[in-house]
Amino acid sequence: MSLVAPGLVLTRSQRTAWLRLIRTENVGPVTFRQLLNRFGSADAAIEALPGLLKRTGTAPRITTQMQAEDELAGLERFGARLVATGEADYPNLLNYIPASPPLVTMAGGENLDWARTVGMVGARNASSAGIKMTRMLALDLGERGYTIVSGLARGIDTAAHRASLTTGTIAVLAGGFDKIYPDENIPLAHDILDNGGALLTEMPLGWEPRARDFPRRNRLVSGLSLGIVVVEAAKRSGSLITARLALEQNRDVFAVPGSPLDPRAEGGNALIQQGAKLITNAADIIESLGGADPARNALFDPDWEPDFSEAQSAEAPSDSDKSRLLSALSTTPVEVDEIIRQTGLSVGVIQMLLLELDLAGEIEWSSGQLVALRYK
Repeated sequence: MSLVAPGLVLTRSQRTAWLRLIRTENVGPVTFRQLLNRFGSADAAIEALPGLLKRTGTAPRITTQMQAEDELAGLERFGARLVATGEADYPNLLNYIPASPPLVTMAGGENLDWARTVGMVGARNASSAGIKMTRMLALDLGERGYTIVSGLARGIDTAAHRASLTTGTIAVLAGGFDKIYPDENIPLAHDILDNGGALLTEMPLGWEPRARDFPRRNRLVSGLSLGIVVVEAAKRSGSLITARLALEQNRDVFAVPGSPLDPRAEGGNALIQQGAKLITNAADIIESLGGADPARNALFDPDWEPDFSEAQSAEAPSDSDKSRLLSALSTTPVEVDEIIRQTGLSVGVIQMLLLELDLAGEIEWSSGQLVALRYK
């Protein structure tokens, strides 16, 4: 089930309501879609939230009209814009990832090719050879018409952005538009915009990035890309998280081989052993993407979208229904269809219970399709 029809243009009032809903505590992309499918509009969902929260026994803060309007005004002062899924300038590739953000903040990028994109990630403490390889790949890909996507981090990210300034680059932020991290790359962010590139984030204005926000950002780096290139990565690194997310999103994963004696090459070499394509130049990447670029969307499975048609007429779930659901959950993610089979509860009851548990902060979604109890 699609959240919105293509060609959507939100009014100022609708955009404010969407912003209020997605900024409300415990409302993530999956919950947002559940609420819109259940109540038909963001305004109706916001009106229904107090009743839903009363059933959960919790009191997450609901974003106010004034808070949403202040954020919109702040973004306008920064020259940024809030774009909703379904609108013409929403990055199309994000439509095909699980738990895609219903709203993203963007600045610049109006003339970029968002369909021919390659993500580049790697070590923050990159070697001189790694930086040189990154620059070579980014330059060659840019000259062949590809837009480079990365996360504005130190090392490989920085090298990728700088090498593709004039050909087109997208920097995905882990924090708010006004909280660029690291501080040393604030001038680079300005250079990206000055050269026609783009900055993008799903986080609120004023949001200081935390450790757990970087994997969330990484899923957008891979989601915006047809394929991800890993240049130098330790065995436990954010770059490998990005590669894993890319595989979950049905994107291609490429890795530059490195010396077995260099710890910064362990992650990339391990990816190659696991099936990532070994690459030594841009031609290797372009050859692999050629058959799928840019119309590979048909290969992507849409994320799980709840259908509340049964829930509209179903009675409110009972305490025993909730107990049966909780007994089927653990910290290991499980498919919603499997939960329905295990509990014997109706689709409508499961949908409502998952929505309530999500609003209470008791569960979390993995890849937008699997649900698990949240670690306490």
